[in-house]
Amino acid sequence: MQNLTILIAGGSGLIGTRLTQLLRAQGHKVRILSRRPGEADEYAWDPAGGAIDDKAVAGADIVINLAGAGIAERRWTPARKQLIIDSRVQSAQLLLDTFQRLGHQPQAYLSAAAIGYYGNAGEDWVNEYDAPADNSFLAESCLAWENAAEKIGAAGIRTVIFRTGIVLDKSGGALREIIKPLRFGLGSYFGDGQAWYSWIALDDVCRAFQWAAETPGIEGVYNAVAPHPVRNIDLVKATATAMQQPAIFAPVPEFALRFLFGEMADAILFSTRVSAEKIIQAGFHFQYPALDAALAHIFAKNA
Repeated sequence: MQNLTILIAGGSGLIGTRLTQLLRAQGHKVRILSRRPGEADEYAWDPAGGAIDDKAVAGADIVINLAGAGIAERRWTPARKQLIIDSRVQSAQLLLDTFQRLGHQPQAYLSAAAIGYYGNAGEDWVNEYDAPADNSFLAESCLAWENAAEKIGAAGIRTVIFRTGIVLDKSGGALREIIKPLRFGLGSYFGDGQAWYSWIALDDVCRAFQWAAETPGIEGVYNAVAPHPVRNIDLVKATATAMQQPAIFAPVPEFALRFLFGEMADAILFSTRVSAEKIIQAGFHFQYPALDAALAHIFAKNA
């Protein structure tokens, strides 16, 4: 595989930081788009203001867009909802406009997306061909996110959209929040604990982006989830086991979550049982297909 020049938008987050390490270890040159560039390979951009350093895009073989305001960082006020959508749509539009203005067409555009697209699907398995189960904000925002990416595909650029599940790593995301009460011997699960959580190890989601960058035949929408989703309560219990932490397990009732977080509680209460079959059939191999092995790696002393 030739060494590629890969531009990552949103490269300072959980996925972007690890992805950069993996890509550079494989010999690829990585550039980062940042609102506050500081390093030699970082370039300035402001999606809301339509500003970008053209030098970041010129000559980029692959463009990976991970940018977007955090879904579960704060309550979903009307302004916050608009920011969640705009931060995703505007970043993709700015990149497309820049490709066209510079007359530069990268080999591929790879976009993050999320399994929130499926809404609250309950007990049903869902795959890439299923429509959203409801009109929730999660589904609405993910649809807008994907539509923005598909515009780039319509311009003739190979486009891959990864509907990413819950990314597991102890340094961030959902797992960090599960760990906090467990350190005090309390395993908190949500509602009745029976919601399906479709997850993926951090290294596997990063390897999926690398795989798509290096495999010219990969195009379209793929679920970036491990093949074995688990129920919320089982994720909490498995985390306690991996931490070797004795715990008392207790529910946080739905009404309490709604009181604390409002509509944003959807992000932890919705049940989404997502199939990984398409990405497996396309040739991607999970390093951590089972939860116990993924957690064991995460909590290994030198991991």
